[in-house]
Amino acid sequence: MLTDIEIARSAKLKKIDLIANELDIPEEYYNLYGKNIAKVSHKYLNELDFKNDGNLVMVTAITPTPAGEGKTTTSISLSMALNKIHKRSIVTLREPSLGPVMGIKGGAAGGGYSQVLPMEDINLHFTGDIHAVSSAHNLVSAILDDYIKYNKCDIDSTEVSWPRTMDMNDRALRQIIVALGGKKNGYPREDGFIITAASEIMAILCLAENLEDLKKKLSNIVVARNKKREPITVKDLEIT
Repeated sequence: MLTDIEIARSAKLKKIDLIANELDIPEEYYNLYGKNIAKVSHKYLNELDFKNDGNLVMVTAITPTPAGEGKTTTSISLSMALNKIHKRSIVTLREPSLGPVMGIKGGAAGGGYSQVLPMEDINLHFTGDIHAVSSAHNLVSAILDDYIKYNKCDIDSTEVSWPRTMDMNDRALRQIIVALGGKKNGYPREDGFIITAASEIMAILCLAENLEDLKKKLSNIVVARNKKREPITVKDLEIT
């Protein structure tokens, strides 16, 4: 029996621009990442206002079987089946996080003959969105420590609620001490890392309705408290 990776590598992929054309997505509304991956602009949503809404099928709360059948494989196979009977269907899945991919759970692109391809590229970095969230999150962390070092906003270093993040499971970094090495590196305090998928920035990115709403929600994130126990937000750090 062929493995998932063998099945994936034996498949002949249709170019993503041809798929976009079949879905009536104009070329100006998507950016190519090679021949098989593309990112659709959020601006394309405005072009759909005049069209009738389609049907949404939610697949959730499925306990995976020993054979690996779960939410992802069910969602993919359902969409494939609908397309097989000439119903135009798109499957929407969350982007894989490198933590679970490198752990016991494995990838999040399906399995067997129910996969989205190119599986390796999707599981490993994809279009780089998770890394962009990691960078944005850690920028807040860096500026926050800068404010603590130079005593801006009178931040209480024991009341920092904003952790650092990385897209990897590493239990040794869950609780750490930062700013060691003398005054030039700031004031030592307890800190820790969370996985990027758990970042508040990731949640806001998923929930924001548009760019303006994204900026507003990011500005309102509470990252710490001052010595009067008043909240310190991202807006107070002047980085939005």
